Amino acid sequence: MTVELRRLPVSDVRAMLRDRDDDEVQAADVDRVRGIVDDVHRNGDAAVRRWTTELDRVDVAETRVPPAVLEAAWFATPAPLQLALDEAANWLRHFHEHQRDTAVRGTTSAWLRPEPLRRAGCYVPGGRAAYPSTVLHCVIPAQVAGVQSIAVASPPSTGGSVHPLVAAACHALEVTEVHAMGGAQAVAAFAYGTETVARVDKIVGPGNVYVTLAKQLVFGPVGIDQVAGPTEIVVIATAGAHPELVARDLISQLEHDPRAWALCFTDDGGLADSIAAEFAGAAAAAQREGIIAAAAGSHAGVTVCEGLDEAVSLAEEFAPEHLSLQGDAAETVRDTIGNAGAVFVGSLSPVSMGDYVAGPNHTLPTGGAARYRGPLSVMDFTRWPSVVQLSAADYAELAPIAWRLAEAEGLAGHAEAIRARLRVAEAS
Repeated sequence: MTVELRRLPVSDVRAMLRDRDDDEVQAADVDRVRGIVDDVHRNGDAAVRRWTTELDRVDVAETRVPPAVLEAAWFATPAPLQLALDEAANWLRHFHEHQRDTAVRGTTSAWLRPEPLRRAGCYVPGGRAAYPSTVLHCVIPAQVAGVQSIAVASPPSTGGSVHPLVAAACHALEVTEVHAMGGAQAVAAFAYGTETVARVDKIVGPGNVYVTLAKQLVFGPVGIDQVAGPTEIVVIATAGAHPELVARDLISQLEHDPRAWALCFTDDGGLADSIAAEFAGAAAAAQREGIIAAAAGSHAGVTVCEGLDEAVSLAEEFAPEHLSLQGDAAETVRDTIGNAGAVFVGSLSPVSMGDYVAGPNHTLPTGGAARYRGPLSVMDFTRWPSVVQLSAADYAELAPIAWRLAEAEGLAGHAEAIRARLRVAEAS
C-alpha cells in the first residue's frame, strides 16, 4: 500500500481547521454515552458490568484488580522494561516536583492556601495499544501534589484484568486501587461512585470518543482535566531539517489513531518534496500502516508557505497538541508561538521523547484547547480555598464599601448583615 503525504495549500489547511470541531462527535454517540452514564449513575456496579460485557466483550464480575495480580504482572515484566519504567518514573517525578506549590498567598486578612485533592481517578486507555506511560504521566503529578487516594481505571483484556503492562506500572508506583473497566462506564463510576468504586474529586487521562463525551457529561459533579480528542502534531520545518526525521515524527503520531492529525508547514518547496518522499517509504513499511493510511487520508499533509511568518501564523491558528520545530530556524521560532500544548525544539527533541520521559506531561490539550491550557500538571491536582479573617480595623475600613455595593445591587439583607456588626462593635 502506498501512503502519501498530500501537498495541501494554505487555504485547504485553514478550511480543515474550521471543520475540525465537526469531525469527532455524532449525535448517536452522544445519546448512547448519555444512556451509559445515566445507567451507571442509577444502577452502579451492575450497569458497569453490563456495559463492559456489551462493549468490551468481557464479563468482569469484580472490577477491582487484586494487588497480587499487580505484583505478579510486575515480576513477569522483563528486567530491562522494569528498569525503563523505574527510570522514567524517577525522571518524571523529578520534573513534576518543580511544580509543587506550598506557599500561602495573600495578606494577613485574606489568603489562598494550596490543598491537594482528596481523591483522583486516572483513566488509562486500552484498545489499540497498552499505555503504561499514561499510568506514569497521570499518577505521578497526583502523587507529587499529595493526593492520598488514587484509583486507576483501564479497559479489561480478554482475561478480565487490565493489560499486564498497565498493571506492572501501577505496581511500580505503589497504586493498589486498579479497576478493569473502561469507556463511559468507567468515567461514570468514578464520577458518581458505585457499590465498589468510591467517587473521585477529579478524573484525568485521555481516551476515545466515549470517554471524552462521558467526561463532558459528568463535569460539574466531578472535575476533569480537559476534553481530549485525537492526537495532533504540527512540524515547522525550515532549511537544515532532516526529511526522514520529520517524516518519522509525523508517522509517530498518526499511528495512534485513524483520526490523528499530522501537518508539516515549511517555507522550502524542495524540503517539502523530500519529506513527502520519506513519508511514503516509511509509512508503507510501518507496523500500523492501515491506521497511518486512514489518518493520512484525512488529517495529514505538507504545506509550503510563502515564508516562515506564514508557517508560524498557521501553527498559531491550529494551536496543536504537539509542535515540533526542526531546521536552522527552530530556536528563532521557539519563543514566538504561544498556542501549543508542548513545544519540541530541534532534531534531538522528538515528540516521542515527550510521550515517555522528557519530563513535561504527555497528557496535553487537543482540538485547539492549547489556546487556554497546557499539559496535565501538579496544579491540576491542587485546589486553592480562600480564607478570610478580618481584623477590627480591616472591617471598619471595608464595611462602608461593601454595604454601599450591596445597596446598589438591591440586596438589603447583605447590607444589614454588614451594618449589624458595626452596631455590635460600637455597643461592646
